[in-house]
Amino acid sequence: MALEHEVKLAFVSIEAARQAVTTAGGRLVVSPRLIADRLFDTPEGQLRDRGETLRLRRDGGGGLLTWKGALRGGPVKTREELETSVGRPDVLEAMLAALGFRVCFQSEKRREEYALGTAHVTIDDTPAGVFVEIEAPEDEIPRVAALLGRSATDYRLESYPALWRRWCEEHGQAPCDMLFAHLPASRS
Repeated sequence: MALEHEVKLAFVSIEAARQAVTTAGGRLVVSPRLIADRLFDTPEGQLRDRGETLRLRRDGGGGLLTWKGALRGGPVKTREELETSVGRPDVLEAMLAALGFRVCFQSEKRREEYALGTAHVTIDDTPAGVFVEIEAPEDEIPRVAALLGRSATDYRLESYPALWRRWCEEHGQAPCDMLFAHLPASRS
């Protein structure tokens, strides 16, 4: 199984994030687009209880099915990850429902992707804020973060559902799915 190593870095705006990534030498490889994720679990929350995630991502006409294992300790977010492309996400979602899984969280983000050395860097504009995500070998992450003007004290290791829950608490909003439609008009 492959290990995924990543961190998120919060930025005040898309413009600030783009400036940091392009100044660091990032090369745009995938243009901005809307990504819709659905997390699945059993009605009893068995995956959540084991610290695992099962995600179906819709990206354009196709999708990706991803399983992520429990977090491992360390200075960056590290977990096992298995992923495969899906030609017909609606059919796969129906299969997951037939197997007893249910959607437990939905999220949206506007994402653009960059190559920066050996790192895969994304800029995510989400209802919870703007984040640059660095995915790279663990020992490469501090170097890329430094190129972006950041250090380990800036690392965000939380998942988007956790970041969204915190945003809802801070803004007096009842917990819900992380969708742009759930933002106040002034923020969407």
